[in-house]
Amino acid sequence: MADMQIVAAACMNVEAQYVEMMVPLYSYGCERKMKKALAHLKGIYSVNVDFHQQKVTVWGICNKYDVLSTIRSKRKGTRFWNPEDNINVELEEEDEAQAAPIPSSSSSLCPKKGSSLPPLALIKLSRSLSWKALKK
Repeated sequence: MADMQIVAAACMNVEAQYVEMMVPLYSYGCERKMKKALAHLKGIYSVNVDFHQQKVTVWGICNKYDVLSTIRSKRKGTRFWNPEDNINVELEEEDEAQAAPIPSSSSSLCPKKGSSLPPLALIKLSRSLSWKALKK
């Protein structure tokens, strides 16, 4: 099935591209971790990790945002090498943050009078305990 996806992309005359990212690498083990994380993505031909420049270059037929999210799962400070590409990613992150409002801690811990909802602390406690522990 995965081969069919690559063939479908190849018939649309999609060319391989370079994706350059600035990744905080702390040791040579991080270099191996980046290569291993990108090994499972389809369509990637090569991964070049430059430890001294803190740069990861990926060459292949791939979506650059998928590559970025894969690397960000291992290193949180990852961003594109080109500053113009980072603007699009930051705008998307701000939209996601605004779409999911964070409830205030005072209203979620103590329910209002007359409300049938249990306090958040009890919900978290009940999730962490097993059913047998709750019976006791």
